[in-house]
Amino acid sequence: MKKFKNILKDLSLFLSAFVPMFILIFIKLVIDMLNNNLSFNVLNSLNFATLIMLIACGIGGLIWNIKSTGKAVEIEIISRENITDKHFLGYFSLFVLFALQLDLSLVSGYCIFVFIMIFIGIVYIKNSLFYINPLLNILGYNFFDVKYKVISDGREKEAKIFHKGNLDVQTKYFVNIKNDNFTFIDTKKS
Repeated sequence: MKKFKNILKDLSLFLSAFVPMFILIFIKLVIDMLNNNLSFNVLNSLNFATLIMLIACGIGGLIWNIKSTGKAVEIEIISRENITDKHFLGYFSLFVLFALQLDLSLVSGYCIFVFIMIFIGIVYIKNSLFYINPLLNILGYNFFDVKYKVISDGREKEAKIFHKGNLDVQTKYFVNIKNDNFTFIDTKKS
């Protein structure tokens, strides 16, 4: 059951990374409908329903990942490097171009969209590319490579951590361990 829950969390983080693209495609379809460039037919209805479902799943999954609790651990940050900018622009430009050029009013375009999302999803989840998430960056989160010390046992570890704002070195934080590849810092210790 825990493995299935982790797969769902990974899948929901993947979908959340594409929420800005889904919104762009949705806006493009609405504008085309309003300008009578698209007719309201079965395929376009399916497009709207799919996009609304993907946006809702992505946002819901992101909230689930941020708010869900794991094993609370107190850590002290030894060193950190903000790596958000190393991946964001290449990824963002990829899906903006993808969103603007794809014609979902054609059955072939819709099928290509589905297959591209499946292929990207497999690579994204298999390689734990959770840190490449423009939605998190838009919401103010930064992604850090962190070296930290676990307060309870003094062991030093490394992790990839999402945090809103900046992480302070030599500062204690509480972290809920949610995944081996990434986590969200919950609170700064007072």
